[in-house]
Amino acid sequence: MIRLVDSHCHLDMLEPEARAEAVSRAVRSGVRGMLTIATRLSAAEDVIAIAAEHSPHVMAAVGVHPHRVSENGIPEEAELVAWGSRPDVAGLGETGLDYFYDNSPRDQQQESFRRHIRASNETGTPFIVHTRNADADTITILKEEASGEGLKGVLHCFSSGRDVAEQALELGMYVSLAGILTFKNAKDVQDIAADVPLDRLLVETDSPFLAPIPMRGKPNEPGYIVHTARKLAELKGVSEEEIAEATTANFARLFTKAAGLADA
Repeated sequence: MIRLVDSHCHLDMLEPEARAEAVSRAVRSGVRGMLTIATRLSAAEDVIAIAAEHSPHVMAAVGVHPHRVSENGIPEEAELVAWGSRPDVAGLGETGLDYFYDNSPRDQQQESFRRHIRASNETGTPFIVHTRNADADTITILKEEASGEGLKGVLHCFSSGRDVAEQALELGMYVSLAGILTFKNAKDVQDIAADVPLDRLLVETDSPFLAPIPMRGKPNEPGYIVHTARKLAELKGVSEEEIAEATTANFARLFTKAAGLADA
């Protein structure tokens, strides 16, 4: 059986019984590891507890989603450093910019994004980027916060333009692909994915959102990542086993605190 890691899901958005069943189904289908993401700091301990409950298959990431910045406030950099220093927090985020919904003022989103990156730079804990309709500002902030050095991060649920992917790759970052990759109208994302080096790719579900084809219309769950991995293998012209091996190794290289998930 192939071994995959779902590099981004939201298990806290499922009821406990449904969550346990989803994790069990994922493990049976070959998804040995899952990184569950907190979108606000007030939920961080709950998400960490969920990861602990489903150990050794699940770990947690903690941050403030751009949608949540206005309601939660711009996080203090020292607070993010404290979270990123914990052994049970594998990632910082998701953070970033969302100019499609603009649920938070753009200047607040930008400052929050910068603080997550700075905390990542200080702790070595990778940051997780959500970006939508904000390509130019995303590139600017990544470059400025890199200060001439590389960054330890990932563009999650990639749906941006080619320039964002290329600039992030130049800074040492990774690109993570979700169910969007399987959509018929996602030709641009598919073309970009085909060109991203295999050693810089991750796969994810972003569940319970964005279920891939052929599961559209259903709540997404970590086990459905096999469909995205299959599509990625088709685009790259390699076997599903090679995609699983590469993306799992990439996950372990980036999320070093969660490296053991792939062996669970």
